[in-house]
Amino acid sequence: MAYGSRGGFGMGGMNMQAMMKQAQKLQEQVKQAQEEIKNATVEGSAGGMVTVTMTGDKRVTAVSIKPEAIDPDDVEMLEDLIVAAFNSAAEEADALSARLMPAGVGNIL
Repeated sequence: MAYGSRGGFGMGGMNMQAMMKQAQKLQEQVKQAQEEIKNATVEGSAGGMVTVTMTGDKRVTAVSIKPEAIDPDDVEMLEDLIVAAFNSAAEEADALSARLMPAGVGNIL
């Protein structure tokens, strides 16, 4: 490693205190985004028959099934609708996380 003229090893002139402040600021932004995501609500639906509501951190809070979706002779269809609605809500939660997280952090939930 070459010792730089500014007294640091390959730091490009950025001192450690400035780096720590920047890291702390990013940490605070991530914490705030995580709280917003946790408190947000997203929905996903399938066929207009099943709706899944979850928080932004993917905790299911409600499932709504229209009575006409319940066919005792075709339970498999209802199961498929529930899975599709859940996946739709999860995609919405992922999109929310991507929007709220600071750039470069990615989806960490």
